[in-house]
Amino acid sequence: MVNSFLSPSFPLISPRIRSMMEPPRSLNSPDLEINSLQLDNHRESESADSDIGDVDKLPVPQQIHISNITCDSFKISWNMDSRGQDRITHYFIDLNKKEDKSSNKFKHMDVPTKLVAKVVPLPMTVRGHWFLSPRTEYTVAVQTATKQQDGEYAVSAWSEIIEFCTADYSTIQLRQLLQKAEAIAGRMLPFTVFYRNQQREYFQPNSQYYSSRDVQCCRMLPSVKDNSGSHGSPISGKLEGIFFSCNTEFNTGRPPQDSPYGPYRFQIQAELLFNQSTNIYFGDFYCMYTSYHYVIVVLAPRDSKGDMFCRGKLPALDRTNNCLLSCTEEEDGSLSFRHAQDVILEVIYTEPVDLSMGTVSLISGHQLMSLSTLNAKKDPSCKICNISVGR
Repeated sequence: MVNSFLSPSFPLISPRIRSMMEPPRSLNSPDLEINSLQLDNHRESESADSDIGDVDKLPVPQQIHISNITCDSFKISWNMDSRGQDRITHYFIDLNKKEDKSSNKFKHMDVPTKLVAKVVPLPMTVRGHWFLSPRTEYTVAVQTATKQQDGEYAVSAWSEIIEFCTADYSTIQLRQLLQKAEAIAGRMLPFTVFYRNQQREYFQPNSQYYSSRDVQCCRMLPSVKDNSGSHGSPISGKLEGIFFSCNTEFNTGRPPQDSPYGPYRFQIQAELLFNQSTNIYFGDFYCMYTSYHYVIVVLAPRDSKGDMFCRGKLPALDRTNNCLLSCTEEEDGSLSFRHAQDVILEVIYTEPVDLSMGTVSLISGHQLMSLSTLNAKKDPSCKICNISVGR
């Protein structure tokens, strides 16, 4: 299993290690990338040690530098004293996830963190979606090693510890997610309104929801998206917008009467938010340990702040021809709208919306809290909505 994630030019090594000076567990660093390295198949508790005499004979890596960080890789380089360099046969890299009790635990809890690579020119690329997650803080330390005639290793002391954080998904990974979403989207159904459910207080003047409402102007204001969905999505915790829904019931063609967010619903005609002046982007595809799958799309008026954020970060969709959310102009000049049947669409509109542009009414259904996506974590084991770089 491990071999499939490693570069073929570097064979997997399970060295017998004489003794190993464990790096101190301190924290603080930049981002980085993992390609030309090999996993050592011993447990973290089994460290690559050395005799004190051996440590003095090998140069200790200094001034560790991390660069070219992606969501599942980084480049690493360092400086060394020239004395003893000719004896170095391998590099040992100690890679550890920074402890965070509230972090989303990755499914491979037993992945060893000692990486072993034969000596190659620096910088060295380290890559491995099996043990690197996007947007996750790690610590790294390095030591040099020489393989001896008896098969054991003599190693240097550990370098200083460097901290870094892996990057968000790039548009390459997001396009992979988009392809998976398109594969299950189903047929397109017509709709006419976007809607947003909230508690009654949200729509009342001088309510506690002051951060999301401009009371004087009666506007709903954009707020920063939470951390629900894919761990590597570049919109989480960064993009400002207002969440809307547009899914309809198959048998009625109307919005469902149930909602996880509150019994009061704001409805607005679709063309007021989505038209020829609106750009549309794909933001995420995920599930929450259920059979339901969610797709996030972003609607951003052309050249708006939200549009500028999305350009280059998110895959742009053809407004009139995509299988998630489309807007087409009919022969009479009117606009028609369709949404994918088999996914739950979450639509983020990036600009303020005046309440006078729509209506607020009480729905007759139930408040299904189990369907709420607030800070929901993605199921990392789902084969439908995960890609090769993890969550």
